Amino acid sequence: MILTIFLVTLLGGMALGMPIAFALLLSGAALMAHLNMFDPQILAQNVIEGANSFPLLAVPFFMLAGEIMNAGGLSRRIVNLAITLVGHVRGGLGYVGIMAAVMMAALSGSAVADAAALSALLLPMMKRAGYDPARSAGLLSSAAILAPIIPPSIGFVIFGVAANVSISRLFMAGIAPGIMLGAALWLTWWWLVRHDKIEAQPRASLAQMLGAARDATFALGLPVIVVVGLKFGVFTPTEAAVVAAVYALLVSVFVYRELRWSQLFGLFRSAAQTTSVVMFLVAAAMVSAWMITVANLPAELIALLQPLLDRPTLLLLVMMVITMLVGTAMDLTPTILILTPVFMPLVKAAGIDPVYFGVLFMINNAIGLVTPPVGTVLSTVAGVGKVSMDAVTKGVWPFMLVQFGVMFLLVFFPSLVLVPARWFYG
Repeated sequence: MILTIFLVTLLGGMALGMPIAFALLLSGAALMAHLNMFDPQILAQNVIEGANSFPLLAVPFFMLAGEIMNAGGLSRRIVNLAITLVGHVRGGLGYVGIMAAVMMAALSGSAVADAAALSALLLPMMKRAGYDPARSAGLLSSAAILAPIIPPSIGFVIFGVAANVSISRLFMAGIAPGIMLGAALWLTWWWLVRHDKIEAQPRASLAQMLGAARDATFALGLPVIVVVGLKFGVFTPTEAAVVAAVYALLVSVFVYRELRWSQLFGLFRSAAQTTSVVMFLVAAAMVSAWMITVANLPAELIALLQPLLDRPTLLLLVMMVITMLVGTAMDLTPTILILTPVFMPLVKAAGIDPVYFGVLFMINNAIGLVTPPVGTVLSTVAGVGKVSMDAVTKGVWPFMLVQFGVMFLLVFFPSLVLVPARWFYG
């Protein structure tokens, strides 16, 4: 009955066009009323406590770092470096998109920011060179979702806070799976374009390669600083976000000199607006999470799924399928906030490594960003790249299916995540 009330109020509110944050507040209030404990003061207190978290300070700073990175020329230099390295091969601009997405993911942590940058920089070039617009847009969409997986990741920050799991360990554990997903996209693109007659970019000379590498040195220095600093305990993930924002600002203003002081207010405002949406979602979800705990819903789910607790792989498959279904209708942040308090008791009861589950969960949610019909990243690529939504949706399918295949491969072979993760975080 409790689960029914929660789902009916949440989905009913969304069906009426209510913003997800308000639907979460409504479902929490409905559960309080059902349990005869409705109190506006408790409701307000949980909203405040939901956002009152030091690790969540990483969110606005990573958002700001992404805004500065795109405005300050860091993204463009990374794309230029990739073009000099692989732009001359058949389908080279597709490989450029994948390489640039991996490098940019290590800078911003935002799939939407990376999708906008890649679409603006590469899609016009790909169209002029004769690439299929739908396939190209689909590739760039799938490549952009590496951002929530490769550190620094805003999604891992939110999951770490919601699940009480080490964010540093989540960051380190996301490196190897992110690279695997990038490699899967590389192979898929090679298979799709192997017979296409596409105009290739001129082969860059060694001097041009070295020049592009030198020009991108400061941009590529940011992920190195963040990963090394986290691995050796120099700073926490929250402090790493501040370092990323300040580093991007200094490089953009004083090294590349492409960012003017007059632009800062607009960048700060944009980052603040995006952060406010995320933080309100987190705060609203705390009400539902608290009520789910008070209503003892996790214990009921554990009892219901008791036969699967001794078969963790099967339990993981069930949870991944549920996440896939929810991801078709909901964005990454609300999916994390709604499902994490439900899944984590099951994960602990089954003896599954929470960091390993967090990586699989994040991959699934990231792919949800390109899953029709909602697909936030699909909408971004369609809008920025001036491609129809139908074309982007058609082009993304082969890449999305391959990424789901990688995710299920990691479900059956946990060592592919855990062994590299243990090496990274010691």
